[in-house]
Order: sequence, then C-alpha cells, then structure tokens
Amino acid sequence: MTMNDIALPAGRRTTLAAGRLIRLLAFAAVCVLVAELIGTLSIPLGGKMQIVLMPLVWALIAGALWGLASKSLPDGLAAGTSMQHLSAAILQPALLIFIAKLGLLVGGNLPTIMASGWALVFQEFGHFFGTMLLGLPVALLLGIKREAIGATFSVGREPSLAIIGEKYGMDSPEGHGVLAEYVTGTVIGAVFIALFAGFVASLGIFNPLALAMGAGVGSGSMMAAAAGAIAAQETEEVGKQVAAFAAAANLITVTIGTYFTLFVSLPFTVWLYGKLEPVLGRGRGREAAAPAAHFSAKPSAAPEAVDGMRLPLPVLAGIWIFAGAVALFGNWYNYKAAPDATVLTGLAVIVAVVAAGYGLYRLTGARLPAVLWVSLVAMVLTYPSLPFAAEVAAVTSKINFLALATPVIAIAGLSIAKDVPVFRRLGWRIVVVSLLANAGTFLGATLIAQFFVHPHM
Repeated sequence: MTMNDIALPAGRRTTLAAGRLIRLLAFAAVCVLVAELIGTLSIPLGGKMQIVLMPLVWALIAGALWGLASKSLPDGLAAGTSMQHLSAAILQPALLIFIAKLGLLVGGNLPTIMASGWALVFQEFGHFFGTMLLGLPVALLLGIKREAIGATFSVGREPSLAIIGEKYGMDSPEGHGVLAEYVTGTVIGAVFIALFAGFVASLGIFNPLALAMGAGVGSGSMMAAAAGAIAAQETEEVGKQVAAFAAAANLITVTIGTYFTLFVSLPFTVWLYGKLEPVLGRGRGREAAAPAAHFSAKPSAAPEAVDGMRLPLPVLAGIWIFAGAVALFGNWYNYKAAPDATVLTGLAVIVAVVAAGYGLYRLTGARLPAVLWVSLVAMVLTYPSLPFAAEVAAVTSKINFLALATPVIAIAGLSIAKDVPVFRRLGWRIVVVSLLANAGTFLGATLIAQFFVHPHM
C-alpha cells in the first residue's frame, strides 16, 4: 500500500494527497488548542467527591462536533466522510506515541509495582474479567453483536483503542464497540463510578483499601472520582491510604494491565462471545466473532479498511512527530513545562522509541502487535538497573502523558461522525453495557482485593 493508493471502507478507491493529510492534522491541532485552552474543570458532587473533566474530553467533543458540522461547512473547512475514515486509519499509529510514554513510565516503576504485594497483583484479574462477565451477557441479551467484544473486553481507555484498532481496525464492529465504550466512559463514566463506588462503600461490606484497589480502573478521572467517593466516608488517615492504593492499582492497570488485556482478556472475551452468543444473542441473526489469536499487518475483521500501520514510513514518522509536537502546547500551558531543550530531547526520545518499536514490529513480520514492541523498548530504556535509565527517565518525565493523549483523542474525535448511524443503532443499549462494564471492573477487582486485605485489617 502506498500513500496514494488507499481503499475506503465503502470499497471505493481514492487518491490520498499529502494536502488532505496535512489538513486533517491541522484540524486535529485546532481541536487540541481549544481543548487545552479550556483546561481541566472540576465539578463538585458534595463533600470530597468531584468530577474532573480534562482537556482530552474537550478534544474528543471538539473533533466529533467538527465532523458532525462538516455538511454545513465550506469544503476547505469540512472534515467529510473520507477524511473521517482517514482519521480512523491514522489513529492507531498516532496512539503509539502515547504507548511509548506509558512504557517509559512502566520501566521506571517496575520495582515499585513488583513490591506492591499480592493484592495489587491479583486484583488485576478482577478488573479485566469483571468487565466482560457483567457486561457481555447483558450486551448479547440486548441484541448487540460483535460490538460487544470491543465494549466489554476492557474498560475502553487509550490502550484498549490501540489494541482493538491494530487487531480489527476502527471501522470494524469491534472498533465501533470500543469507541462507543470510550465515548460513554469519557462523558459520563466518572460521574457513574463516583456514585456507584460511593454507594458500595456506604454498605460497609468491603475493606476501604479493597475498594481503593477497585477504584484503579485505568482512567485517571474515573480513579480520582471513585477514590474521592470512598475516602469521603473514611477518616482522614484512611482517606490518604485509599488515595495511595487507588493510585498504585491504577498504575498497574494502566501499565501491566495493557499486556494482560492484550494476551488474556481479549482472547477470553472472543472465546466467551462464541459460547454465549448462540444462547443469548438475538436481533440481527447469528454473527461469529472474528479470531483474535493472531496479529498481522492486515486487519482481520475489516480487510476493506485502511491499515494505518502499513502507511509509508515517512507518513508514519510525520504522524508521530505531529502528535508529539502538538502535545507540547498542552504540556506547557496546563502542565507548566516550557518546550526547552530538555523537553524537546524528551520528545525526540519518545519518537525514537516508537520508531524502534515499529522497526521490530515489521522485522518480526507483524506477528506481535506494535504496541507490545514499542512498550518493551520503552521499558528497557527506563528500567532502573540499566545504564542511562535515569537520564532517559529525567528528560521524558518533562512531558505529561495526558498531554500526549489529547492529540490522539482529537484524531479519534474527528473520526466519530461517520459512525453516528452505528451509535444511533446501538443507542441506549451501548450506554447500559458500558456502565455495566465499568461497574464490573470495580466490583471484580474489589472482590479479589478483599480476599487479600481483609485478614490483615
């Protein structure tokens, strides 16, 4: 595949000029600029509870509104259907920048993670099996088909988008499901989990530290909302412990949990879908799950879609550099790190990590996903006992990972409008499934953590 030869999901052929890609990236940059200028807003819910709306939320909304309004905009400003498909195609390569930063955080924190104890290790099973065990059966009963895999294999955060995007493509049913889960979780997930965690805590059944570990669902805003709701019902000292354990659990979920999701929960969800769909499925007829055991350079479930990972290397490098460079504005404006020599060096390291990981991905025949290779390269660079780990960690720590997430989510937002018919068809059902997945991950992790912490408290 070349930059000038891309198949659109409708089966039509089109010419992708460099100008179209540049225009799309310019639209994403505007969305990021608006989002970062709005900044982080906190909505108090009473007591210590609050909902935190970060710039990436505004970037997602801005991109989606731009796409929805494109029919009324002049051609030069419109992000039409073809551009929305292009946005979905480049989302996966752009996400590798975020994954690289995540891997750099993992490497430096591996000793802490390994010393966290069995409760923090095993609660991860609850996080990732709780989503599907509660959400998948309900999704099938409501008539949702393969979208249920993307919506329930994990709480749909940025790494989940990367995994589903690479395996199936964002234009696949699985891609629609994970994106719907991401949108639902982003818009109302924090509100829901705060209310739900507060209610469960008020029952007095679980140890507050078990509840804290359940709060580490992989989303910073949802973790903060849930931990705040739990801590508000405890003493000040216990409240501090709740915050610490929630943060540790969230770190594990965001980092090590990415690999657990990739190799355990996604294949298990596909297997469980195959078993439950013939029994519980209804509505649009039987629909088999696409295989998830083998990763390849071509999306297995959506062969007609653009495969962003097969774009020419100069185009991919441009996408990586764009995502990192645009993030520098938010990194300066909201996280107070001016783009000096240290920050620019850190960005260069992150882009180099992505390039090295992508090179290994291609050299190994794309048998394992690019997110894994990029993460491994990043982890090696910052593992404390290795040479230069401290220096690499120091320069890359100047770039906030949330700042890197905002440009990626802006690109995702620009792709949403084309999927409105799918979201409209799923309607309230996908919202219910998403909230049940969020409840399941909280309850599953809490139940397992309770087994370990209860005898000691």
